[in-house]
Amino acid sequence: MLLATTPTIEGGRIIRYNGIVTGEVILGANIFRDFFASIRDIVGGRAGSYENVLRDGRTTAFQEMMQEAQRLGANAIVGVDIDYETLGKSMLMVSVSGTAVTVEMMMQQAAAPQPGYGGSVPPWGQR
Repeated sequence: MLLATTPTIEGGRIIRYNGIVTGEVILGANIFRDFFASIRDIVGGRAGSYENVLRDGRTTAFQEMMQEAQRLGANAIVGVDIDYETLGKSMLMVSVSGTAVTVEMMMQQAAAPQPGYGGSVPPWGQR
């Protein structure tokens, strides 16, 4: 499944728009994770446990979105958007959305070899 934040896929032609697809995950807080994160706020540093939770949430949201796109018969999603929202004081929502499309990849023609270039000496270095 191809994913792009842009409205098109370079080297491809969109032949069908299958619909809007989404994936959402709501993450609850953990009292111990919150406690250690608050200590990190005071002394500085990264809150690794929160980063891991966000990473897992984002991955799950993307998987849900891609499954929905496959169900619609798409092979790509364009215009992908990622949002993070807080819900109350202790919950976080990760949502992703995009447009499921069917893309036909164009065949790229190989560049024709330059005359007189056998590969051992580039043309600009010949005498």
